[in-house]
Amino acid sequence: MFQKIYQILYNHFGPQKWWPTTDNKNPKFEIIVGAILTQQTSWNNVEKAINNLKRENLLNPKKMLDIKNKNLEKLIQSSGYYRQKTKKLKNFINFLWNRYDGKVEKLFSQPIPKLREELLSVNGIGKETADSIILYAANKPIFVVDAYTTRIFNRIGITKERDYDEIQKLFQKNLPNDVQLFNEFHALIVKLGKEYCKKKPKCNECPLNSICSHSKNSG
Repeated sequence: MFQKIYQILYNHFGPQKWWPTTDNKNPKFEIIVGAILTQQTSWNNVEKAINNLKRENLLNPKKMLDIKNKNLEKLIQSSGYYRQKTKKLKNFINFLWNRYDGKVEKLFSQPIPKLREELLSVNGIGKETADSIILYAANKPIFVVDAYTTRIFNRIGITKERDYDEIQKLFQKNLPNDVQLFNEFHALIVKLGKEYCKKKPKCNECPLNSICSHSKNSG
């Protein structure tokens, strides 16, 4: 069923080409920054902040370490909760320097369980953010679960009110352990959640309406 859903969504929407980056020098670091900034906001707002950081040549661990909090706050203001997010970015940067000499590749050399444990130890990085960093920046196979995933798969009838780790295990158990598949599937789920499976769903137009319990019950 999971692969069937993936194929329906892929056929409907096409490739999503996540994660979008603009900095060729430090793309992995840019993804980490984006994953932290995108908490509780839209990507459009994050993109403005990323462009500001790029303009100031701050998509670099050393330069972000050195910049004063007030100056960083101004640059990422568009992302919302900018004071808290400045602290989160600084927490990550300090962690990266204290444990990995500021080197992202050194951090990413860890196996997935250790890497995830390390990221979750950073104040301000939760499971979804950590897993986004592992999948999109470290390019390691782990499935990212978000609010769209929970909503959509509960409505379809595959999951019930399970927690993050249980839903993640279900995906990883029923799909090949493949980075590109996990990447694309997560992006397609977000696309479906934004366009069709909203809080007030557009069931009649949804590409999954033929296999969705919610769609059948509402119809």
